[in-house]
Amino acid sequence: MARGVRLNARTPSAWVGLALAFALVSLLPWRSIEASVDWQPMLAFSQPWRALTAPFLHYSSMHLAANVAGALVVGAFGAAGGVPARMALAWLAAWPLTQFGLLAQPTLAHFGGLSGVLHAGVAVAALFVAVRGRQRQRWVGLAVLAGLAVKVLSEEPWGAPLRHPAGWDIAVAPIAHASGLVAGLVCGALALTMPVRTPAHLRAPPRSDP
Repeated sequence: MARGVRLNARTPSAWVGLALAFALVSLLPWRSIEASVDWQPMLAFSQPWRALTAPFLHYSSMHLAANVAGALVVGAFGAAGGVPARMALAWLAAWPLTQFGLLAQPTLAHFGGLSGVLHAGVAVAALFVAVRGRQRQRWVGLAVLAGLAVKVLSEEPWGAPLRHPAGWDIAVAPIAHASGLVAGLVCGALALTMPVRTPAHLRAPPRSDP
């Protein structure tokens, strides 16, 4: 039993590590090479690395601070929900898929920022909690998913490619949030179907007849 408790305590480490990695890599000086790393739909397939690098490019200090803080919050949410490593892999897969989802808005000529990937992370974690959490946790997961869906729909991602929210010094691309939500749900749902292997030291020993 003690071994099982320790295993559960370590379970979210991959999730927290990924969230911290997203935050720390965002702090690198990406603006100095902006032209080589931002998302551009015309270069999506000839320069596919932009699907990986664009989330780390931020256009202002406020933009960067908000997304770094957001990454820490998503990491804490996943840790509180006991999100396992396979869901961290789902978030990792949703990272580039979120950017390719921007092709649904081809008039968005340039994009940078972690917000879409963070929406994917929230979707993955909330889906796990809603499906695999305890009774009260499931209600929390469902509430987070519902709130995220309402937020994304209220931004009208099918409308103009950019919005200028009050108090922000940058424009916001609603399609990035919608793409992150969809990518997170798809990757999270696939991860939930993966078989879970019990470590050998936790398996029940085979029974033997007396």
